[in-house]
Amino acid sequence: MKLPLDQLSNALAKSLAPVFILSGDEPLQLSEALDKVRLAAVAKGYVNRELFYVDGSFDWTRLLEARGSMSLFGEPRILDVRLTGKPDKEGAAVLENYAKRLPDDAVLVITLPKLTATEQKASWFVALEKIGVFVQVWPLSGQALIVWLDKRMNAKKMMAESRSGLAILAARVEGNLLAAAQEIEKLHILYGPVRISDDMIRKSVADSARYDVYDLAEAALQGHVTRANRVLSGLRGEGIASAVVLWALARDTRLLCGIKHLMENGEGLESAIAKQKERVWDKRKTSLASAAQRLTRDQAHKTLLLCAKADRRIKGMESGDAWEALLDICISLGGAPMPLT
Repeated sequence: MKLPLDQLSNALAKSLAPVFILSGDEPLQLSEALDKVRLAAVAKGYVNRELFYVDGSFDWTRLLEARGSMSLFGEPRILDVRLTGKPDKEGAAVLENYAKRLPDDAVLVITLPKLTATEQKASWFVALEKIGVFVQVWPLSGQALIVWLDKRMNAKKMMAESRSGLAILAARVEGNLLAAAQEIEKLHILYGPVRISDDMIRKSVADSARYDVYDLAEAALQGHVTRANRVLSGLRGEGIASAVVLWALARDTRLLCGIKHLMENGEGLESAIAKQKERVWDKRKTSLASAAQRLTRDQAHKTLLLCAKADRRIKGMESGDAWEALLDICISLGGAPMPLT
């Protein structure tokens, strides 16, 4: 059955379908829809997850083998299938086969880009939709985007002082909900759960336009310590809050630690990145891959400890310059102390 995205949570609270098809070209909504399904499944005892990242060399018989096998401890499973496009001929046949004989101990969740009306008439799709739930996500713009921003802020216990402030934010992030979510997170870090004035939003957006904390994290992950130092100095000069800078660096450091942990347990780099709870987009994927190939697991953990040190300094729990601690994080992500001139 087709289900609007805003009805997914209520549907999951009532029952868990054996199959979910999540489709669309808006990455943040798609990722969050997947998270909702996974959390609902875990709440009903589906604690194990098998991830199938479908690329050109993917063996579709793996999915049928998973259907026919029991999990290690006999616990219900989530079969998480992620495609970069519609399934090929072999994949379509396997999915249609899967629909004919559903396992008792598994929920199948398929995520893939937008499906056209014609693609939704394919045999594999019709077979799965009859027994499951289909959710298609759409990019947001105009009034729909403003409503989404308002709800997102309310979830952080913030309230925009006026609609004009939301319009300013919408103009800055339209077409990129991931950027919108990050801007709201930044507002929360800067000001906390308060009424957010238009001036607060203008200041946050203006600062972001001049110097970008995401550029800092990218430079550090790629080992460009000199550039990272230059961006860090610019952020400090513009009055960007040190807590916002730390948030960006710590977020990617945690991802890096997770990737290194999986790699040291035999996982390939691309698969390790795909298995992170947070969806990693192409630009960040390149930077994280660079750091994962350059740094050891111990170096990644050391960097995470430096993030904790910076946090203590920012909060006044430890003496020392917080910005020097932030620079130490960048140097650590770079792999080794390097000249900063």
